[in-house]
Amino acid sequence: MLRLAGVGRIGAEADADSIDHSGRLLDVRHQRLPGRHEAEAALDTAAAMGFRPRPGDDGRLRVLPPPDTIALTGNGPYVVVHPGADAPDRAWSPERWAETVALLVEAGHRVVVTGGPGETELTRRVSGDVAVDLGGRTALRTLAGVLRSADVVTSGTTGPAHLAAAVRTPVVSLCTPVVPAEPWGPYGVPSLPLGYQAVPGADSRAGRSSVPGRPGLDEVTGQEVVCAVQKLLTEHA
Repeated sequence: MLRLAGVGRIGAEADADSIDHSGRLLDVRHQRLPGRHEAEAALDTAAAMGFRPRPGDDGRLRVLPPPDTIALTGNGPYVVVHPGADAPDRAWSPERWAETVALLVEAGHRVVVTGGPGETELTRRVSGDVAVDLGGRTALRTLAGVLRSADVVTSGTTGPAHLAAAVRTPVVSLCTPVVPAEPWGPYGVPSLPLGYQAVPGADSRAGRSSVPGRPGLDEVTGQEVVCAVQKLLTEHA
């Protein structure tokens, strides 16, 4: 499609498909270095094409300064729980999220639950009567503000986890085997992955698994999430 659109110079990682439909080789084939995060690998490819970061650019994610959201979250420190995910096999069960919220509150944390307009029933269920429910109440920029002011964000492998990284907030990431914590996890911030990765049938590149349900994710407990939150708070205070 890039050739058809008239793009004159195309590059990709060396392990990517290097022949297009017209039989032409890529102009630049970049050899990916082992252990590189996906974001770093993309920047490496751009540099191999001749587009290096400007002086002083550390390559970390950035967003426009988000607004003050204290009117939504209330005063005081808090932990964000984002229970939604765009794919069912990447979503922890609502019951586990609700249990986790209750355990976090019991451990002394104030909890704010976030979600999109189509997730209000989920956030209401997860919040119960112990957490602040912001389901359907935050546009993207407002959500960035909520995440920025949080002590820790707990989320599955979904967009808000990466948005939290962009505003420099530590993340507890619930990862299924089809999306390993590295090199796909939140970039540039302290993070702890939870999920049992050694499950047969996982295909991280295809983003699918031949194992039904949420293999490796359903085994995670709410208490493990609470321990991970407290670990991040202790180590990165």
